[in-house]
Amino acid sequence: MNVIGTKWVFRNKSDDSGVITRNKARLVAKGYNQEEGIDYDETFAPVARLEVVRLLLAFACMNGFKLFQMDVKSAFLNGIVNEEIFVSQPPRFEDHLHPNHVYKLKKALYGLKQAPRQWYERLSSFLLSHQYEIRKIDKTLFIKKYDSTVILVQIYVDDIIFGSSNEKLCEDFVRAMQGEFKMSMMGELSFFLGLQIKQSKEGIFLCQSKYCNDILKMFKIESCKATTTPMSTNFYLSAHEAGTTVGQTKYRGLIGFLLYPTASRPDIVFVVCLCARFQSNPREFHLKVVKRILKYLKGTTSVGLWYLSHSPIHLVGYSNSDFVGYKLDKKSTSGTCHLLGSSLISWHSKKKACVTLSTAKVKYIVIGS
Repeated sequence: MNVIGTKWVFRNKSDDSGVITRNKARLVAKGYNQEEGIDYDETFAPVARLEVVRLLLAFACMNGFKLFQMDVKSAFLNGIVNEEIFVSQPPRFEDHLHPNHVYKLKKALYGLKQAPRQWYERLSSFLLSHQYEIRKIDKTLFIKKYDSTVILVQIYVDDIIFGSSNEKLCEDFVRAMQGEFKMSMMGELSFFLGLQIKQSKEGIFLCQSKYCNDILKMFKIESCKATTTPMSTNFYLSAHEAGTTVGQTKYRGLIGFLLYPTASRPDIVFVVCLCARFQSNPREFHLKVVKRILKYLKGTTSVGLWYLSHSPIHLVGYSNSDFVGYKLDKKSTSGTCHLLGSSLISWHSKKKACVTLSTAKVKYIVIGS
């Protein structure tokens, strides 16, 4: 019999202003003690792509309805365990009369490999029983149609975003969820996955000013002089730059922190992805370029995406690519963006894996992909 250990995890939760709102204590299973094929078969988490979240915001804005947010209390504890799993007694809650006894789980526990999967199966089964439909492309988006109106429900692990032009559908959804699970209604959507969201009659503004300020404080450069551009236009980076080698841990940490602001800042996507290519052997010059990005963020922390309300709903995509633009290996860099009406919902910048011999071939490859 394989017995899984447990431990207590303590955490403080804060709002978008950094103020601590809750102190949480949670019993967590030591998932690394599990054995695949014995304690679990497969594992996945119901995580929505950021493009889908931005698409939902744009769609709600164009149709003139507000989005609301609710949080499931101890979401993973709602999942029913199919496997036979035994855990040790929680620390400081041992039974001294039976110190060798263990617990058999009936429901999932945080830390178990299958806990997210079991929670998603429980939630999706509940929504399907209430006439909701799962989208084919994104399995975390649920839709229910009622006459000429529709309610949208977006799942991100234990956070739920929902909205409809019919207030009755929202009220019915809240009532049904609170009748089945322990929920906390958080009101109008304003802070989600580090994204600050401001909803108004004119539209929706999306930014990450709090996250940017936290990065500046973490690396102690909040008092530095801001720059007007994330990079210079007359230089290129190389893996063979002269100078002293800098620590990989620090450089990779900076790149990792800068990747998330690209969720609402397409203006830094190219330069962040360019600097990410030199994580194996970073030099002082590479670090200098990364710090320039931070200085640029300091002067533009309030920059974000603006989604205009009641704009026409039509999807438009743009793509382009240079020809042998990267001077080191003569490969092309492509870029795409997609707009729903006037709302930018998706973008990317990527160096192509192959070398093309003409500009026509470059554009053909980009459009095809």
